[in-house]
Amino acid sequence: MDMTVGMVFLLWSMNVFIEAVGLGNSSCSGAAAVCGNVTIPYPFGIKPGCYIDDSFAIDCNNTLGSPKPFLRRLDLEVLDISLEGTLRVNYPTTPWCPKSEIENATSVSLASSPFVFSKLRNIFVAMGCDNLAYLQSDDSSNSSLRIIYGGCMSVCEKDGIQSNGSSCNGIGCCKTTIASDLDGFTTRIESTSASFKRTEDCIYASLVDQKWFEENLTNHFEVRKMSHVPVVLNWEINANLSSRVMGGDSSHSTCQFANRSSSLGNMSSTFTCSCNSGFEGNPYLVDGCHDIDECANLEVCSFYNLRYPCVNVLGGYYCDPISDHKSHSKIIIIGISTGFGLLFLFIGGWWSYKVVKKRKNIKRKEKFFKRNGGLLLQQQLSSSEVAVEKTTKLFNSKELEKATDNFNVNRILGQGGQGTVYKGMLIDGKIVAVKKSKVIDEGKIEEFVNEVVILSQINHRNVVKLLGCCLETEIPLLVYEFIPNGTLSQYLYDQNEEFPATWDMRLRIATEVAGALFYLHSAASTPIYHRDIKTTNILLDDKYRAKVADFGTSRSIAVDQTHLTTVVQGTFGYLDPEYFQSSQFTEKSDVYSFGVVLVELLTGEKAISSTRTKECKSLATYLIHSMEENNLFDIIDARVMKDAKQEEIIAVANLAKMCLNLNRKERPTMKEVAKQLEAIQTSQKTPNVQQNYEEVEYVRTEMYEQWDDVSTSTMSGADSGLASSSGPRPLLYF
Repeated sequence: MDMTVGMVFLLWSMNVFIEAVGLGNSSCSGAAAVCGNVTIPYPFGIKPGCYIDDSFAIDCNNTLGSPKPFLRRLDLEVLDISLEGTLRVNYPTTPWCPKSEIENATSVSLASSPFVFSKLRNIFVAMGCDNLAYLQSDDSSNSSLRIIYGGCMSVCEKDGIQSNGSSCNGIGCCKTTIASDLDGFTTRIESTSASFKRTEDCIYASLVDQKWFEENLTNHFEVRKMSHVPVVLNWEINANLSSRVMGGDSSHSTCQFANRSSSLGNMSSTFTCSCNSGFEGNPYLVDGCHDIDECANLEVCSFYNLRYPCVNVLGGYYCDPISDHKSHSKIIIIGISTGFGLLFLFIGGWWSYKVVKKRKNIKRKEKFFKRNGGLLLQQQLSSSEVAVEKTTKLFNSKELEKATDNFNVNRILGQGGQGTVYKGMLIDGKIVAVKKSKVIDEGKIEEFVNEVVILSQINHRNVVKLLGCCLETEIPLLVYEFIPNGTLSQYLYDQNEEFPATWDMRLRIATEVAGALFYLHSAASTPIYHRDIKTTNILLDDKYRAKVADFGTSRSIAVDQTHLTTVVQGTFGYLDPEYFQSSQFTEKSDVYSFGVVLVELLTGEKAISSTRTKECKSLATYLIHSMEENNLFDIIDARVMKDAKQEEIIAVANLAKMCLNLNRKERPTMKEVAKQLEAIQTSQKTPNVQQNYEEVEYVRTEMYEQWDDVSTSTMSGADSGLASSSGPRPLLYF
């Protein structure tokens, strides 16, 4: 009788435990369900009690022809589920027809769910001509506090014609990455063109599975015909549900807990489980992880033509030593024979190998030399019209490998978007900087060669000198003079007690950089636009004289040419807003970037800073706003306030403000900027000379009057960071 009661109690206890973990339904044995051709593993499930939580509930919809699984709460079709924490769904695209100037669309919200959009697996794409598309927070309660998560701009190739769709490179189609832990957003599209809009012009923007978009589509514009595209979600289980996981933290599986933050800043504790090494299966089920039979692979215990016995053990395997004497003898005989054979083969083939390798290296270097434009460069350098043979050298690869200790990481001076710079010492003891550029498109070889020749002809004391190049390597190498004291950015923002950033030194550096840019724009044999002026591209030599560097994005133009039309390149904070909108770069675009550098020298502040208020994140806007509010001296660096006269600060600040004019036509040329800085510097050095004082006052008065003429018409909208509503709107706050 007592035994019967005990058995009944035991069966009742097991039933309570099974129901507690969600397997009370006899049909939920832990095996994965199937809907259509999609497998639904636990913690997901279809029937009640077969899933860990309602957020993981799947509805198998049979009304669409073939059965299709849908996430019950989000109503998104499921394409596949991975126990590694990802879920692919069919996600709606966002089309607008006809095209309007500004459009918004809110995404499917994943807030309060275990899902977020995968940063590693998804990209944001936008299609259409002359559009700026970006993701922002969907907090409708406060539009002024919306956060931008990513964006891109697409332009038309010419006459409104889009590309053929084989690549999404910014012409008719653009793409970008998204933020981490993103669970909701609003898609915003703005038109950057004021041209006539046809009713059939449509614009599209959506998240999309990057692998599917780049590998499965032969034509990216096919997305425009789709109402839904694949998107990957990451999933994690709320820590409060850990008691419902049936296999986690067993001897064959492990669960890891973490804190996840939403895009609104909310924190939640979550966890994921995985099978231990040597096991596979579902770690969320009891005994869901089972041993992998490594011995099924016949190669695991193979040695030459012999195969040792393989013994599979729980979570691994081992190869059993052979005890048979004959097998040992066979191994010894084979080993000795093989050893002698290899020895003779090595001795006989070593010389042949050396000869073949040497010839192969010679042919390889010749191939790279031709591919990188070496023949064209030799022709240019030997031309009677180009007088650079004596100053420009074609280095060989061995010479530069030896100089940089085989490009040792300890020799790296800096890294950027155009390549990596190494410190090297030539055979004659001269210290140089060797730039290892990125791979050059073969279609741009002639442009690269012309650029090398142009840079070889630059002869200015405030421009880093190009000494030569090496073209017999896969990646072209450029050799520059070595500048020892780092960048202007390091000098301004890192403490230097031995050589502090005094006002005299700042003013001298500004004057030297302005003179170098004036030389590039006007005095060089062929006008050159630098296109990336910033404090990190201004180096300081042993006497702290300025040297303009990094001409990786620079371009030369014809004397009668007024602008370049290119894909927008540059650094936010220094980028000319008018160039950002029109893709047309002029000499005045360099003037704008130099204006930002001037403000950095005055304030000691960085071009973009998250510590300033949202409307003043851009240093250019910060200066303009402060001057209009008569708070200029509140933002000036303490060192400058101590060393400089107030009239000097006002003069330089007004000059910077003119350079930062949103209308490029109203900006001064670099020649005018250089002259005004020289005048201020001259007045500083000889304050008692009446003639110099009157000259500076004339220049300064002329500068004030010029600014007064344009400030009311072009800078009235500077408070909001935008131009007037009738003109283009610069994006100063990205």
